[in-house]
Amino acid sequence: MTLEPLVIAHRGASGHRPEHGADAYQLAIELGADAIEPDIVASKDGVLVLRHENEISGTTDVAEYPDFEGRRTTKEVDGQQVTGWFTEDFTWPELQRLRIRERLPLLRPESAGHDGEGRILRFRDLLDLLDADQAVEAAVSLVAEVKHATYFTSIGLPLGELVATELAETGWIDDPRLTVESFERGVLDDLRGRGVGGRFVYLLEAAGAAFDLVARDGAAATTYAEQLTAEGMAALNRDEGLDGVSVPKGLLLGEGGRGDATLVERAHGLGLEAFTWTLRPENAFLAKPNRIGSTKADHGDWRTEFHEIAATGVDGVFTDFPELLLEVLPRVSANS
Repeated sequence: MTLEPLVIAHRGASGHRPEHGADAYQLAIELGADAIEPDIVASKDGVLVLRHENEISGTTDVAEYPDFEGRRTTKEVDGQQVTGWFTEDFTWPELQRLRIRERLPLLRPESAGHDGEGRILRFRDLLDLLDADQAVEAAVSLVAEVKHATYFTSIGLPLGELVATELAETGWIDDPRLTVESFERGVLDDLRGRGVGGRFVYLLEAAGAAFDLVARDGAAATTYAEQLTAEGMAALNRDEGLDGVSVPKGLLLGEGGRGDATLVERAHGLGLEAFTWTLRPENAFLAKPNRIGSTKADHGDWRTEFHEIAATGVDGVFTDFPELLLEVLPRVSANS
């Protein structure tokens, strides 16, 4: 066991390969990640698929298929108008035809060089990959994010039910390697009520409010900022079944890009684990004091930023480059 934070490969090794592809997941394992994070959405026929969003024009070649041209549309997802092609408008056999591509080609041209090499995966495909990896001495864990649960339920695709069924059918429902996370607390409670084991982590933004609360309470919905106060976090922890919270890395960085452990210590004081996202080396994502070079794609002083965040005592860190985070972690043994 190690005392440093869990290194979680964000959508696989997504700094090197198009996100959520088999190559990205396999490379994350080879680079030493402790866990892999997939995002879960659904197809028209109720198959759970792995995409960052249900709108897929930026991560697949769907726009290049003449017979799919008429499915481009505008929808309201979690209160936002979104235009493109959506997983819920395609059956799984149709989605299988698509090829995946790099979401940030200008920042990551090397990854974009692998466009078209992979296809969309099902949630089940990743579970099978991790089961095959279990033979390795240090089996890789899973941190699965359920996306847009309230929206999908509203269109007849209840992700809580679908995810619980998939976990039961694959033997993962009580696997100790499993963590489930979401920006909506309601679906976490739903999954727990359906017998899903493992850990449950609530994702919170720096601003705004969870859409399940907005759908229920409108303008009176409790905001993420209110939930992150000492009183708000204590209220979260009073509800049975929550194991941790996860926040954007900016909330763990203070003035001058130095680490700020306030939120981590608050969570730990309430018996909650603390996670953060997402560590990336490009200037486009670094705090201003850590940017070096003339372009957004240049790698800045990521070592300092990664170290400052790890030093807050955070329990898990999401990164597109697991090997870079591992480079700044000494990996001290609990037995040393």
